[in-house]
Amino acid sequence: MIPVSDDLPQRRYPLVTATLIAINFAVFIFYELPGMKAAIIHASFYPATLTGWHGPLPWYVAWLTAMFLHGGWSHLLGNMLFLWVFGLGVEQGFGRARYLVFYLAGGFAAMLLQASMTLLFASDAAARVPCLGASGAIAAVLGAYFVLYPGEPLVLFPFPLVIPAWLFLGLWFLYQAVMAFTGLLAPANNGVAFFAHVGGFVFGLVAAKVLVDSGRLSPSVGRS
Repeated sequence: MIPVSDDLPQRRYPLVTATLIAINFAVFIFYELPGMKAAIIHASFYPATLTGWHGPLPWYVAWLTAMFLHGGWSHLLGNMLFLWVFGLGVEQGFGRARYLVFYLAGGFAAMLLQASMTLLFASDAAARVPCLGASGAIAAVLGAYFVLYPGEPLVLFPFPLVIPAWLFLGLWFLYQAVMAFTGLLAPANNGVAFFAHVGGFVFGLVAAKVLVDSGRLSPSVGRS
């Protein structure tokens, strides 16, 4: 089941979310498609670089470039749909500048957890497998949405279902966690970096909760 919309009223255009989506599409079309394999090899993040292995790019550059790479159309379209559905409300709640910083920090936290678990529990070969995709940062957005709009109804596809956000996101996180911990010894778990999803979601949830508790954000701020 895929979420396709919520019911949050929009007070202003989601400039940051729209720009991030546009950048992801532009990188895929103009940088990856002309030479997919070479692009992925060059600009992805490699966990082994944290231990001194020399990858194509330094780790402190690659964690950022990898956030805007995707392995194919389905990877890109799925990520961008989730970013659009959940990013609109979170951007509205955070404000544009803080949302952008939060998004990038969430991507870094997600990549760091994925790399750490790979280095601790997987093989040396697995640590040299490229990690890429926006899903870690988007998972942070999902975590923040869980805090800000838990009761927001989500419309799911292809079934005509409407369920509260807390239920969908709770089940989504549970699946990511189960897949991550049951696949510790599998390199990137058949190509999916589940620990990046776990790390991003937890980061987003904690960051949003801290901001709410400090009075800097209000839950359900998007409601009129």
